[in-house]
Order: sequence, then C-alpha cells, then structure tokens
Amino acid sequence: MTTEKEHILEMQDVVMQFGGVKAVDGLTLEVNRGEIIALIGPNGAGKTTAFNCITGIYQPTSGAVLFKGQNLKKNSPDAITKLGIARTFQNIRLFSNLSVFDNVLIARHLHAKDNVFSATLRLNHKEEARMREETAALLKEQGLYDLKDEIASSLPYGLQRHLEIARALATDPELLLLDEPAAGMNPQETQELTEFIAKIRERYHLTIFMIEHHMDLVMQISERIYVLNFGRLIAHGTPEEIQNDPEVIAAYLGGTEDA
Repeated sequence: MTTEKEHILEMQDVVMQFGGVKAVDGLTLEVNRGEIIALIGPNGAGKTTAFNCITGIYQPTSGAVLFKGQNLKKNSPDAITKLGIARTFQNIRLFSNLSVFDNVLIARHLHAKDNVFSATLRLNHKEEARMREETAALLKEQGLYDLKDEIASSLPYGLQRHLEIARALATDPELLLLDEPAAGMNPQETQELTEFIAKIRERYHLTIFMIEHHMDLVMQISERIYVLNFGRLIAHGTPEEIQNDPEVIAAYLGGTEDA
C-alpha cells in the first residue's frame, strides 16, 4: 500500500515579470514534506527570483505559492517566516557587528509572546530567560557555543555560513530554503556542508529546498532536482535522470559535473 506524499510547498504556474522580462515563466513544482530538493540552472535562470516569490520579497505577477495548502499571496516576509519558512541567502546576511549569541537570540524573538519592544527592554524576564536558554541550547547543538561571544564578522567564512543556518533554525522552520549554501567553499568545506545539511534535516525534521551550483553536493544529497533555464522549467527528476537529460546537459551541465 502506498501513502500519498504531503506537499509542504507548491508553486502553481508562477510568473514573475519585470517590465517585458519574465524572470520566472510559468513555474510549477511541488516539494514534499521531509525531502531535500534542489533547484539548479545557469546564472540568471530565475532561481533566486523563485525563492523571493516564496518568501514574500516579491509578489508573483500571476500564479500561486502554497505553503501547507495556504496561499502566501500578500503575506510579508516576516509573516511567512512565522508560518514556518526560513531562508538563507547567497550573500551571507548576518548582523555583522553583533555576537554569535545575539544573532541567534534575535531570531528566537520571532516567537516571543510579548512584542519586540518589551523583549528588548527585558520587561518579561521569564520569557527572555527562556529564549536565552533556547539560544544557548541551539548553539551547543550546532557546535557554536564556544564562539557565542565572538563578533559574527570575525568568524571564518565557513563558520559564518554555519551561523546563518543556525539563525534560520532558531525560527523553528518546517521548510528551510538555502540559497547557494556552498558558495565560496572549498571541496572539503562543501563535503562538510553536505553532511551538515543531511544531519539538520533529520535532527529538526526539516524539509529543505536549495539552490546550488556545486553539482557534487546537489547530486549527493538531493532526492529530486528541478532545472530552470531562462525562467522556465526544462527538467525535473532524480539526480540520475537529470545527469542524463540532454536538454540539461546542453543548457547547464555542459556534459560534466560542475565542481
């Protein structure tokens, strides 16, 4: 007996148009709960624009984005994060002048019962203490606790990426969007990141949807892959199917894996 998979994310014929240019052109895809899915394609293919449509940075020109069946239309990025979608960016976006601890603590405030003003003024000491305990626990789980007092910008690049993901985890997401998490990493760091992504998927019961150019990472960890070219979906399948798809090879892979 087969069990129907739950679509945690759906994009239904999504178009994102800027003037006369369709950056995303009729994109339809589904991400099932618990999967690791990759979105790949050449530079300028529309991948980050698709992520921006999911997270509320852009409102699609037409089509629908559904999260657990709920249409995300007109939801702000903050509201979408509260629904359970967290995101990292190709260019790391940390509070560079704050400590590792404070970067994660600020993310925990998303679920504070009081407003940010109250939390900032420590008006609810019990809740503030709870959030600080949860922040410390998360940093320990992620192997970052010994660095809690370090300024974020002082960390090596790989640790900054790790911190950005930890900060995303602090919002208690169900769906984690990773935009080129291996950008700027050497092969050893990329392999460590591959193992890290698999580990956090299991540890936090996450669904992971990622954009990535490192084909070794994509092919090793993804269960399914979507391929964009000029804003349009040109292929969808398992890593093996994508590697052998002639249109993908012509448009993106060039016949070999991109290291």
